[in-house]
Amino acid sequence: MIYFIGAGPGAVDLITVRGAKILGDADMIIYAGSLVNPEIIRTYARSDCEIFDSAAMTLEEISAKLIEAHRKNLVTVRLHSGDPALFGAIHEQIEILDKNKIPFEIIPGVSSLFAASAALKTEYTIPEAVQTLVISRVGGRTPAPDDEFSVALFLSAGMIERACKTLILRGFSNDAPAAVVYKASWPDEKIIRGTLATLPELTKEAGINKTALILAGKFLDKDIKATSKLYDKNFSHEFRK
Repeated sequence: MIYFIGAGPGAVDLITVRGAKILGDADMIIYAGSLVNPEIIRTYARSDCEIFDSAAMTLEEISAKLIEAHRKNLVTVRLHSGDPALFGAIHEQIEILDKNKIPFEIIPGVSSLFAASAALKTEYTIPEAVQTLVISRVGGRTPAPDDEFSVALFLSAGMIERACKTLILRGFSNDAPAAVVYKASWPDEKIIRGTLATLPELTKEAGINKTALILAGKFLDKDIKATSKLYDKNFSHEFRK
């Protein structure tokens, strides 16, 4: 199995228990050396584990290692900083694995976003003061589109029809991809996929009205074609010329 694991924000003991266990079982680890604390590798990896720093590697080189590891039946970890769902550049890696019919799992991690609020000893969402958190970045060599965004709504499954209508009024189309994830990571986890127009009825049919996230945006479109510049062979940076 190939595992995409979030290493956490940097502290060695802020990786998840599941992530640390799999890291200790791994035969091969490819880690984002420009961001992941190397102490995490030294602490959890086996002494006989093959280890590769992806900072200087291209997407093609990383993918070749993952495919080779799969063919050798190795337990393989692709270790990203924070949580791989946020600026993790995993979309194009997953696309290649899917194309080659190679199974994988994603193990979430603690984002620096939450390490920062912990360091500040505060909360991002304060009743009657602030309920919305925006996660983005400033465009640089890689453009940052200002008209596309993803949305995650907490504590709204019981008002899903209103929630979906509000998102449509705020600029999403009726056929925008959307999903409900009920009790994520629990044994009875359920995933409902649809569009903003169909999701309310699908969710009601599934009997879900609490303990769920409502998600919407192009990130849910499995056919979307987009790649990060980070591992593009034509894109140079301080670790790869």
